[in-house]
Amino acid sequence: MAARRPLRRLAATVVATAAAAGALTACGGTGDRAAPPPAPASPGAPGGPSPSANQDPARFAPQVVEQAGRAKIDAQLLMAILYNESYKPHDPALERAWQRMKPDSAFGIANMHKAAFDDTKQGRDFANRSWDELPDDPGLAVEAAAWYLHDLAAQLPGQPSGPYTRNELLALGYNAGAGNMSAFARGAKPGPQAQSYLDRLRANWAKAGQAVKR
Repeated sequence: MAARRPLRRLAATVVATAAAAGALTACGGTGDRAAPPPAPASPGAPGGPSPSANQDPARFAPQVVEQAGRAKIDAQLLMAILYNESYKPHDPALERAWQRMKPDSAFGIANMHKAAFDDTKQGRDFANRSWDELPDDPGLAVEAAAWYLHDLAAQLPGQPSGPYTRNELLALGYNAGAGNMSAFARGAKPGPQAQSYLDRLRANWAKAGQAVKR
């Protein structure tokens, strides 16, 4: 009986964290995914807390640079997304305790849903890996996020007519889904949740660039 008490305390912590964050996902499952409810200001955003050393995504810079190069996407974009997704503690036990209460929650430092991971891994080097490995393997999470961005890039219009850069559109796609990304590329205006994600990306951009150039 005593062995169950830490899990109960952990579950209570997860509930409190989820209530504060509003949502524990950014990368949705498939199709025209709606953006998640706004999260607290992420590290690097105006008014946001500075991440502790063991939570700073910059520690994954070598993996980010390597996987971004393999997927032919901008390493600074991938790092900025990791900063955007660092609004919650990425602790494996915490993530799994929350997932037991909310099966459709996201896993890993890039906050990826199972459907998105399973779609992305097809035909890739990590095709035999499982989504539930993401909390314990940041390298796998970075690799999957890089190739997810690669797949989003393949769906961008050749000549976007909206006011957003290619990297901004990919970040919006990461947050709100490919269908919404295509609409933004045609000039549609993001809703408040997607706009908040974009604002945080811009706030984290310089810091992300410094991290991948160290």
